Order: sequence, then C-alpha cells, then structure tokens
Amino acid sequence: MPEPIPHHLIYGTLKDYLTGEELTDTDDERIRQSLSKLMIEEKGYGREDLQPRNTIDSLFNRCFVTSTIELTVSHGGRQFLIIRYGPGSLVSRERSAIAAARILNPDYCIPLAVVTNGEDAELLDTRTGKILGSGLNSIPDCSAAAELICKLNFLPPVEGPKKERELRILNAFDLERCCY
Repeated sequence: MPEPIPHHLIYGTLKDYLTGEELTDTDDERIRQSLSKLMIEEKGYGREDLQPRNTIDSLFNRCFVTSTIELTVSHGGRQFLIIRYGPGSLVSRERSAIAAARILNPDYCIPLAVVTNGEDAELLDTRTGKILGSGLNSIPDCSAAAELICKLNFLPPVEGPKKERELRILNAFDLERCCY
C-alpha cells in the first residue's frame, strides 16, 4: 500500500501562544494561534479563561474519531463558549459545533459556539441552532461576556440517546477523509 501523502504543509514547529507548548507548524495551526491571540489581545480575555484543544472521542461503525475544540472560553470559571475552526464554508460546520458544545462539559450544555475559518465567523445559540451574529466581531469580548453570562441558559447536560445522537453527529462530521 502506498504511503499516505500529508495534506498539510509542515513548516517545522511553533510555540503555542497560550501554553508555550511546541506544536507542528501548519497553515491551520497558524490560524488557531491567531484566534488565541485575538481572544487575548483584542477581546480582553486572560490566558486562564481560554482552554485550548479540548477533545471529544467517539466510535461508531468502527470509525474512531477525536473531535477537537480549538478553544473553550470561560468567564468567572464558567465555560460559556466554544470556538471551532475549519477552512472553507462555515455553514457546513455549524451542526458539529453545536453538538460539541452540548456534550463537552459534563455538568451543563455550553450555550454558545463559534464556527470560523479564520476570516469569517458565526456565533451560534447551541440550544436553538440559530445564528446570533456574523463576523469575527460577533465573538463576545470579555466585558460583554460578563453581562452575557447572566442572560445565558445553561441547560442540563444531554444524556442517553440524545448524547449518543450528538456524538454520532461529531463522529460523522469530523471523520478525517483524505486523498492518498
């Protein structure tokens, strides 16, 4: 069988903006790092408010998938927003972001999700699936988050068949399909 051809250009390594950890330097990782920088330098969050690279594992039809949430954003110690990055169309990423926000935290559903391609973004209500705002400016800054937290609905965690359905969605949407 031929050796798989990597589908990302690798430039070496870079230091993670939040943690200082050494990561593989790709175009996608550079965008992820710029998102972290945006959240701290423009949106006013502290490093302690941002948790990078949370993961959710799923296994369906013999397909094991690790879904990565680029950033989980907290305010006052409460996770209220996730950010998922992917190149290309935003609309194709909305449902998997909602699924991730509904099951990432074992204590409650995270009420907001952002899907972004690094240039554009959509802010989503994870309860209804509605788009609340468009553009990178729609991502709430730290001061807006302080006001927003009081108004957000932190629903109980999804369990049983509903949780399985959300895991299936993540598994299907995040399955890595590459050319060889």
